Amino acid sequence: MATTLEQSKLRAPAAPKPVAAGLNPYRWIILMAVLTGAFLELLDTTSVNVALRQMAGNFGATTDEIGWVATGYILSNVIVLPLTAWLSSVFGRRGYLTASILLFTLASFLCGASHTLGQLIFWRIIQGAGGAALLSTAQAALREVFPADQQGMIQSFYIVVIVLGPTVGPAFGGWITDNYSWQWIFWSKAPLGLVAAFLVWRFLSDSPHKAQTGGVDWAGIGLLTVGLGSLQYVLEEGQRYDWFDDIWIVRLTITAFVSLIAFVVWELWATNKQPVVNLRVLKHRALTAGCVLLFIGGAGIYAGSFLMPLFVQSILGFSPTEAGLLFLPAGVVTIFGTLLAGRLLNGANPLVKPPVLIALGLIGFSFSQWLLGHLSPQSGTPDIEVGLMLRGAGMGFLFTPITVASLSSLKGAEIPQGAGLTNLFRQLGGSFGIAIINAYVTSQTAGHRADLVGFIFSGNPALLDRVAATSHYLVTKGMSITSAHNSALGIIENTVQRQASTMAYDDAFLLLAAAFAFALPALLLFRQAKAQGAAAAPIDAGH
Repeated sequence: MATTLEQSKLRAPAAPKPVAAGLNPYRWIILMAVLTGAFLELLDTTSVNVALRQMAGNFGATTDEIGWVATGYILSNVIVLPLTAWLSSVFGRRGYLTASILLFTLASFLCGASHTLGQLIFWRIIQGAGGAALLSTAQAALREVFPADQQGMIQSFYIVVIVLGPTVGPAFGGWITDNYSWQWIFWSKAPLGLVAAFLVWRFLSDSPHKAQTGGVDWAGIGLLTVGLGSLQYVLEEGQRYDWFDDIWIVRLTITAFVSLIAFVVWELWATNKQPVVNLRVLKHRALTAGCVLLFIGGAGIYAGSFLMPLFVQSILGFSPTEAGLLFLPAGVVTIFGTLLAGRLLNGANPLVKPPVLIALGLIGFSFSQWLLGHLSPQSGTPDIEVGLMLRGAGMGFLFTPITVASLSSLKGAEIPQGAGLTNLFRQLGGSFGIAIINAYVTSQTAGHRADLVGFIFSGNPALLDRVAATSHYLVTKGMSITSAHNSALGIIENTVQRQASTMAYDDAFLLLAAAFAFALPALLLFRQAKAQGAAAAPIDAGH
């Protein structure tokens, strides 16, 4: 009998392995839900820009007027981003994130249903406010829901979405616009948005690390809204209005400067017991270094993504579809690089330290911009793809380790504050990057054109030979001698302008290369933060 009992015990199936204490058993469903929301937000940001021209035609709007479809979204998004941690504490993480996804989805649907430009801009502003939580609050939730030894891989999934949205957005928007109408860019997101909202509400719970919210920091909210709103407007519209030659750009620049300084002072003031943004989390050197690097990284990525389509379309004659497809191979490389970085950083004892991968990313990105800074009007797709794919690899090794290292030393209520700040700095870096690089290209184009025009004078034998040869060719095509001569001069003028623009684009890429190279010393902050930000212990991961 005893032997039979012992044998039956041996044959009995082993008890299922219990879930680690405190771990949310639905964390992988939560991962899918929040990544879906983040993907929709980033897809919306880039896909809508492709359809602006068609929207302008439907509404009879000018370029300045239709530009507010993009500007309104970015303005509200940037203002709400640093407030997401406070809003999450006030309304609860689950409720706030669910409401934000629903608000984003509803506003997206109503954007497509808009009958006037005013309605479309209004709903885009609402959509931008809802979209802020889809990034920062989602990232903070993943930091708490998953244990520390899985953060490398989990944050790499998050970064893949950050990269994938802008990569496929232009192609998606162009395909929808060409085959259906721009309204479907907004309507197509509704089903996924509703599914994501349901999953978040059903499986995500509130954070146990809520910040105290005894009062409302109305002064901080007001200063932040005025400061960031004014700054973002200046960055978005400054080039169009000739920067400081326009009185409103000057006024708003001063307003932004004064408001943001006052905001920082007030948030750090000893009597302010409930700051809306806890800037004291920047005492963590790793977070400070991460914010600096994300600002530079955001500037490089957004500026590069802004420059390349302009270059290939205006100089090389690519179609919009061809320009969009140009980024797809680099996007694939970025995804693989990001997942590899996450694998290397995963576990209690990562195979590689984050600063090593960040250094590789900065060097790779810098070298890619140096390669792209030597393109010519005769360059082809292979010449460009080499630089773009190296850029993609650099991005893959850059953002995951920055994110992991930045948030690793934060605990409890500091996590959503840190996530909000890192996303804000990335977004602001992108706005600064586009504004600066756009102004730089315009200035450099004028300078190079002035230099090239210096060689265009009547006594230049090379010019005379070129005019004569071009005129002769046009005469053989049926033009009169006078018309052929004038057309030859016009062709030479276009050639000069094209060459000046090419040289300006090359200068801009080289400027980005220098910016990333000069960012390397910021890694020293991570070194100084080693004792402070070494691998954090698992945070109560059950929420």
